[in-house]
This record gives sequence, structure tokens and C-alpha cells, in this order.
Amino acid sequence: METIFLTAGAEDRGRRLDQFLADGVEELTRSAAQRLAEEQRVLLDGRPMKKNYKITGGETLEVSLPDPEPIDAVPQDIPLDIVYEDGDVLVINKPKGMVVHPAPGNPDGTVVNAVLYHCGSSLSGIGGAFRPGIVHRIDKDTSGLLIVAKNDRAHLCLSAQLKDHTLARTYEAVVIGTLKEDRGTVDAPLDRSPKDRKKMAVVPGGRRAVTHYEVLARYPGYTHVRCRLETGRTHQIRVHMASLGHPIAGDTVYGPARQKYDLQGQCLHARELTFLHPADGRKMHLKCELPGYFTDFLNKLGRSI
Repeated sequence: METIFLTAGAEDRGRRLDQFLADGVEELTRSAAQRLAEEQRVLLDGRPMKKNYKITGGETLEVSLPDPEPIDAVPQDIPLDIVYEDGDVLVINKPKGMVVHPAPGNPDGTVVNAVLYHCGSSLSGIGGAFRPGIVHRIDKDTSGLLIVAKNDRAHLCLSAQLKDHTLARTYEAVVIGTLKEDRGTVDAPLDRSPKDRKKMAVVPGGRRAVTHYEVLARYPGYTHVRCRLETGRTHQIRVHMASLGHPIAGDTVYGPARQKYDLQGQCLHARELTFLHPADGRKMHLKCELPGYFTDFLNKLGRSI
């Protein structure tokens, strides 16, 4: 069981407890928040609070989250776009809209379900039953290269490379607005947003996060950029580019809720992946093409010049 503390701000005054909890805890629905209150898992100064309690602002709530129910990932015959495969690693080009691993609300149809079918028992167990073979993640609405470990030795080696930054990931994105500089670096710490726990934000004292970017092309109202991750925090590129005043096109979480083009998610693609092969240490550099939704968007922007 995990215990978290949520502090309400002045902007939360008058909100119901269940609504405040649902907005403040990632993947917690309003009905689940109501159950927490009914089970007396939400305390204020040691007293259990009712689901319809009205937030006054400034109070700190103690929330005891139950252990997640196990999700049995089952093999599913889902086509994979395989970029590279051998006895140790599998690298796929994940399409936009596909979730990496099962979670509440997404019990199947994920990369894990597809990889279980493709690899059978030949997967690392370090990620546990929920995430077999998964070394790193990319967001549901981000497309591109994802590496999967086929045994524990490979998983440990690749995880160490993630930590010491020898596993390098390069993305391409289209951001809103015109970047003035041709290249730059964002070095800004990230953590859960104090205003919305479902979001990440630049937070003093957060985990160090570094993104290097380079302009590839400029269009009216948009810029095509290449981003290289020095660290790999949740939503890092999306938050960092938004912090510059240039959120990724299609990203309605960190950018405008209403946008000129409906991209069904952010225009962000993990295009290149570099790592040392866990078996023999040789340098691997893999690259995939930009997906159709991305090139179609660039063509549309190009026609507006």
C-alpha cells in the first residue's frame, strides 16, 4: 500500500473531494476516488473524509492507495514493425496510439501483448509480469523506436546504459511557433506538477532533465525540430518544449486545448536509437522513417508557405 500527501491550493476551494483526488492522482478515476473515501483511506488531520467534502484550500490530505490489482498480460497476435531482432534484443517501431504495457483502462492490445506472442518465453523477466522485456517506455501518442530485452542479462546491460546515457534516443517533433535559435539546450528539473498530479512540470528541486534541440525546418507558425535526450524523464520533451513557449503540435496536455490541426496526439516520433549490444559491446545505431501522420503534416505546412 502506498501513502501519498496532496496539498490543496487556493484554486481548489469549493471542489468536491472525489474530484480533487481524481485530478490529483494519475490513473485514478472519480469512482475509484469515491471508493477510497468510503473505505476511509482519505484522512485530514487523522480524520476520514467523505467523498463530498468541499475543499477549502491549504489543507493536506493523506491518501492510502491500495496495491494495484495484477493484470495478466496475454499473448496477442498483433503485427509488429520490427526494425532489428536477434537473440538478445528486439527493436520495434511503435505506432501512435499503441500503449506499451497493460494498465487499468488498457488491459490488452499493448506492445507487451504483441511481444509476448512474438517472442513467447524468450523475454526478460526483470520488468515483472506487467512489463516483460520492457527496458524503457514511450507515450501512447508518441511513435517510434522501442527496445525490448529478450533475456535478463540483456535487460540489465541496457538498463545500465540508460542510466549512464550510453543508450541514446533522438526524436523529431513539430512544435508550435517559430524557434528563434537554430539549436539550444533545456536544462530544467522535472517532477509531478504541484497543481495537477497527472502532469509533469519544471519544478525546482525535481529530477535533473536535459534536452538538446536543433531546428530542421521552419514553417508559418510551426518549427520542425530534432531533440536528443540526455536524460529520460516522463514527458520530458513535451514539457521542456512547452517551457520554451513552443509546445508540440497536437499536444493538448501541455499545449493549447484547441489547436488549428487535429493530430490525435502530439507530433513526436522516436526516430533514432543508439546503444552498445549487450552480447558483444558493438555499437548499434538504428533509425526508422517518419510515419505517415508526421510527413502528411509537414506536407500540409509546406503547402501553406
